[in-house]
Amino acid sequence: MADKSVITNIEARVRQLIDDHRRLSRLCTELTQQCEALRMEKRSLEERVKELDAEVARMQLVEGLAGGGSDREKARARVNRLMREVDKCIALVSRPAEDSGPWAIRE
Repeated sequence: MADKSVITNIEARVRQLIDDHRRLSRLCTELTQQCEALRMEKRSLEERVKELDAEVARMQLVEGLAGGGSDREKARARVNRLMREVDKCIALVSRPAEDSGPWAIRE
């Protein structure tokens, strides 16, 4: 009789463990899906932040070039920096091919 109660007790524990395992497996799957959804949302929001930062920079440049606001000096500095970059590109493109070879880029 005592053996039967021990076996019954073990069977109940095994059933409980199986139920716990199933429940935790479902929970793990749900959390994994939720984590992936949050990662995708994060990527999307980071892209949106980049777009908005670029838009703010453009608006500051336009405002500075229009002559109003405190961003005029920043706008001038940015335009000057962009012009220097363009000048460097023009210089690289206009170099004779025999000086630098077809693929060499010097600074």
